[in-house]
Amino acid sequence: MFQRRTEQSWVFGAISLLEVVFHSVVRSVRSKHSNALLALLINIMQAMVFVALFYAMFLILGMRGAAIRGDFLLYVMSGIFLFLTHTKTVGAVAGAEGPASPMMQHAPMNTMVAILSAALGSLYIQTLSLIIILFIYHVAYTPLLIEEPIAAYGMVLLAWLTGAAVGLVFLVMKPWAPGFVGILTTVYQRANMIASGKMFLANTLPPFMLKMFDWNPLFHCIDQARGFAFINYNPHHSNWGYALWVAIALIMLGLMGEFYTRRHASISWSARR
Repeated sequence: MFQRRTEQSWVFGAISLLEVVFHSVVRSVRSKHSNALLALLINIMQAMVFVALFYAMFLILGMRGAAIRGDFLLYVMSGIFLFLTHTKTVGAVAGAEGPASPMMQHAPMNTMVAILSAALGSLYIQTLSLIIILFIYHVAYTPLLIEEPIAAYGMVLLAWLTGAAVGLVFLVMKPWAPGFVGILTTVYQRANMIASGKMFLANTLPPFMLKMFDWNPLFHCIDQARGFAFINYNPHHSNWGYALWVAIALIMLGLMGEFYTRRHASISWSARR
């Protein structure tokens, strides 16, 4: 009950924090399913179903000619992977444990650890799924050629970062209006089915349609990723710097809101969720 607290250096403090985050990430990943392997397989199947559905839709609607000259399935997957990474991260961070959660009663645990573990857990699952699907496609179907793989994966990370930033804003708002924020989160995720622009190329859109998508940082990430993945496409109407600045701005707003919410947290909030 009574114990003397010793001061730790910032090095040991950082190592301790990383250890707590690691165990929280493991807990976050396993919370999706009791078997971590099955959780990964479910996510892979979801991604493959999305790819198959959009591939069929492109063929049925005759939109294949609007794609980039090159590997058509890679074109479809470049949009699907970033879309899933973004929306799954939004949901994971928005659903992270808040200041009134019983887990916050444990000393090493805090809201920042919960947010980091939710975001990193989502990134881990999506990255592993992406690697496995691309490997299977490369080995079983046709050799895969990505022009700038590191830069293309950088856009995946940027889509993840923007998703974490949006999810953080939703998480901060949730204790004040849980029902409304839950609906808003779902609407945002569903709206990105179209607003992400994964079915279009920014270079082919007329100006009046470009304005409908230009606000969305995910739209910029997907278009830039296709520019890095294909040698025949050079995006002129998107900018990855815009997505980065939007993510930074939302993270700053989210952190300020989280600090304010944490100071006014009440145990009774848990009963209203």
